Amino acid sequence: MRNIGEILIEMGFVDVEDVNEGLAIQGKKGGKLGDILTELGYVTPEDILFALAEQTGMEVADLDEEEIEQSVIDLIPKTFAVTYRVVPVGQEGGVIVVALGDPMNPTVLEDLRFMLNLEVRGAVATPDAINRAITRYYGAIEETTFQDALAEAGFDPDDMEVLDDVPGGGNTDLEAMTSSTPVVKLVNLILLQAIKDKAADIHLEPFEKVFKVRQRIDGVLYDIKPPPPPHLARAVASRIKIMADLDIAETRLPQDGRIELNVGGKPVDIRVSTLPVVWGEAVVMRILDRGNVDLDIDNLGIRPKDLEVIKALITKPNGVILVTGPTGSGKTTTLYSCLSHINTIDKKIITNEDPVEYDIEGLIQVPINPEVNMTYAKALRAILRQDPDVIFVGEIRDLETGGIAVEAALTGHLVLSTLHTNDAPSVVTRLVDLGIEPFMLSAVLEGVIAQRLVRKICRDCKAEYTPEAEELMELGLKPEMVRGRTFYYGEGCKRCNSTGYKGRQAIFEMFIGSAKIKEMIAKNAKLVDLTAQARKEGMRILREAGVTAIYEGRTTIEEIVRETILH
Repeated sequence: MRNIGEILIEMGFVDVEDVNEGLAIQGKKGGKLGDILTELGYVTPEDILFALAEQTGMEVADLDEEEIEQSVIDLIPKTFAVTYRVVPVGQEGGVIVVALGDPMNPTVLEDLRFMLNLEVRGAVATPDAINRAITRYYGAIEETTFQDALAEAGFDPDDMEVLDDVPGGGNTDLEAMTSSTPVVKLVNLILLQAIKDKAADIHLEPFEKVFKVRQRIDGVLYDIKPPPPPHLARAVASRIKIMADLDIAETRLPQDGRIELNVGGKPVDIRVSTLPVVWGEAVVMRILDRGNVDLDIDNLGIRPKDLEVIKALITKPNGVILVTGPTGSGKTTTLYSCLSHINTIDKKIITNEDPVEYDIEGLIQVPINPEVNMTYAKALRAILRQDPDVIFVGEIRDLETGGIAVEAALTGHLVLSTLHTNDAPSVVTRLVDLGIEPFMLSAVLEGVIAQRLVRKICRDCKAEYTPEAEELMELGLKPEMVRGRTFYYGEGCKRCNSTGYKGRQAIFEMFIGSAKIKEMIAKNAKLVDLTAQARKEGMRILREAGVTAIYEGRTTIEEIVRETILH
């Protein structure tokens, strides 16, 4: 495919010097050459449009002049048009022609073919013309609820509770339903709604007279209202299994798969897990929106003092650094942010994970595959022969993995990994219980970070209030201890779906391997003594870190009580 600069020169819109100037700016700041040349005033958006049409071999769609028939507009629901920034402009035989705001993103056409189960051909239009056309034909571009999207797709919200039996009930009928337009639309709506709401998981749960769909947002599950028709539960589960390349005929055993989508040009990876239950199959989909993840350690909302400690740990030449916490506490995101921070040209970083969650340029990433006996321990041994500087082990689960990690640290490598413990000092007890010798552990343990994710108060409905004495007691505080402090909560608004919370942040407990701590570990000191010494050296426990977040107006008493324990 010829580059856009060459085509613009051939068309007489610019000369070689103009393109070279644009390329020089692109080399320094990035961005699209067409946008840069437009900003410089050398071309108009219409010039770029004709050049893109020439480059891609697509036709030009004049959305402002042409009148599009309503029957054509109806071919693509508003939800899809807004999400993908496309407008249908015609139908030729069984092919829909859609105008694209970004014709250089071919995945949009692929996604539309997949989501609509129809053949789609592209045309080019300016992004501004696309937005004007969406507003003209679909109405204002605004946030839509799942109920609106269901109604738009042809489901009557008033009939959602009605129970119908699948006619016949055989595999042939189920397969027919799985590929039917209502089922395809419903699954697409569920996925798009979850991605729009930045949900981490989707739970599909069939019961006798209701089909529950729930989303986990900011760590808490919410029902999607209204629930879809219960008679579609089997067909929806089967449709998802087809998308994840699973066995549609096997409903008696759990299955795991994966769906890869591009929504609005952003890659979305969906991990699918099915489980046989009394009324069919329960499905959980874990959404990894790779385009929505910021792995810059400076943008994680970590307090400056904590950030200083973490940066000091991860720039050490060797040793073991562990992040601990329950599932879903953000351990992997924290560690990947650390890896991104130290990912420089002079370091070789190798990770082994189950599965690989983030694709980062410059990192050698090794997936664990137990089915072929590719375990953490086996991968670690192979990694050590690859001359790494930094190693990231997804999780230390057994003595073999832990032992190799310790040996790697002893031989000059920096090892980062995770464990499941309730607090940071408990890591020492856990590793010793696995069978790692205390004197070996004391030689390599540089630091442990325990973390929890707490919901942040929604900034749009944040309000002051005075907590009751009972609330303060739950935190271990007395009214006189908080005199002069201001407390906040979220009243609930449209932005936060009336929850009072929007987004999450991590709170940390830092256990640093000081000389005294290492000496105590070598002597197999009790956990209570290690904790006391760490507190003496300045360690703040998770509850104290949470109280600080409350005082700073970032979260609520309720959240800290829910996520931390009082020592």
